[in-house]
Amino acid sequence: MLSEKIIDENKQGQAIVTLDKKGNTKKLFIESYGCQMNMSDSEIVASILSEEGFDTTQNLEDADLVLVNTCSIREKAEQTIRKRLQKYNRVKRINPEMKIGVLGCMAERLKTKFLEEEKVVDLVVGPDAYRDLPNLVKEVEAGKDAINVILSKEETYGDVTPVRLNTNGVSAFISITRGCDNMCTFCVVPFTRGRERSRDPQSIVEEAQDLWDKGYKEITLLGQNVDSYLWYGGGLKKDFDKASDIAKATAVDFAKLLDIVATALPKIRIRFATSNPQDMSLDVLHTMAKHDNICKYIHLPVQSGSTRMLEKMNRQHTREEYMELIDNVKKIIPNCAISQDMIAGFCGETEEDHQETLSLMEYVKYDFGFMFAYSERPGTLAAKKMEDDVPLEVKKRRLSEIINLQQQHSLFHMEKMIGQTVEVLIEGNSKKSDVHWMGRTTQNAVVVFPKGSEHVGDFVNIKIEDCTSATLLGTKA
Repeated sequence: MLSEKIIDENKQGQAIVTLDKKGNTKKLFIESYGCQMNMSDSEIVASILSEEGFDTTQNLEDADLVLVNTCSIREKAEQTIRKRLQKYNRVKRINPEMKIGVLGCMAERLKTKFLEEEKVVDLVVGPDAYRDLPNLVKEVEAGKDAINVILSKEETYGDVTPVRLNTNGVSAFISITRGCDNMCTFCVVPFTRGRERSRDPQSIVEEAQDLWDKGYKEITLLGQNVDSYLWYGGGLKKDFDKASDIAKATAVDFAKLLDIVATALPKIRIRFATSNPQDMSLDVLHTMAKHDNICKYIHLPVQSGSTRMLEKMNRQHTREEYMELIDNVKKIIPNCAISQDMIAGFCGETEEDHQETLSLMEYVKYDFGFMFAYSERPGTLAAKKMEDDVPLEVKKRRLSEIINLQQQHSLFHMEKMIGQTVEVLIEGNSKKSDVHWMGRTTQNAVVVFPKGSEHVGDFVNIKIEDCTSATLLGTKA
């Protein structure tokens, strides 16, 4: 296994959404893989197609249209998609009228090549072209292959109301930015999701208010890099310098957006993902400290503890700058949990570089993390200009050492919670027991406890009595 991560009670894999709308006659089966943004996008797709007569179904065999929302971040993710397409093909032999489409980053990366390589695929649609799905579906139904992978400079889907099917009725995603300008050398996202652009803050507040009115207790503000959020009336972030003085004076950055949402909805929990270290401002940290309803948790990917490797990755910060940011997080928000993304075996990584990663982990002591061995992604600068020269066995050994150290640190943080009473938002049944609830603390720690008279969506105080490296165990206080 080249890709491994710490797994908890809320392990995310595929997600299948369902919708029943009166009067609809066609069935849509949709699966999502990869990041939270893909999960959110699938809700947008289901909403758009519901207006075209499609209800969603969990039964593949019943579907008139099958869509898979794809991820290209690692080679293993793409291999998973190709295996799913084989399953779809077997079903299509029984139901030849079924149409099959590929959405998302893998569709954007491969474009027309997908139609050539995967004969079962009728439809290929990139992340910025979902509004065109009704037209593309009509083309497919007329017997034609259909493709739209044109990246947009304006599309945010800010006016599309997601169907909210990929949630537990307690937590929901709100996409606030799309695209990425950072151009990390290992990452394909800028090529599959385009340049950064942000949504009107008023539309974000309205969506959050709608969720609260419908009974949701927690929202997650989403973006490839949420800290880059910048609204000055519309347009790409890179064009901000060309904006008028009035637009600049009234611009809303991520810290201001957080403050606006937290103030407008003081009783809803607010999370956000994902942050990039060089864009995480002190203003954001102070805003988090100011509002009790902003969760005290930051996912802060670093990828390597070596400044030399960070430069090769084009991460735009040094080891020392990252450590200074960590110090500020701990000073301004003392009870804040921090998680990481880490890559083992990037191009040219030496044993000394690897040891610097381990020493950074010792310095930070992350609460949990997502760790992977490097896999070359076609089209990236690393694939074009750098040699993937770390042997597989070395990658696997280094990854194992990173994972083992993270498990030690995760257990360290969990054990510190024993004897404390924490507030938990109940999300649903424990995956291991129907007589236990599962919920999360503000620090994103998973808590499992025996059921009483509580309900999904309730906030309860739980006294922690035991733990594993991934889960707190307790009873109602």
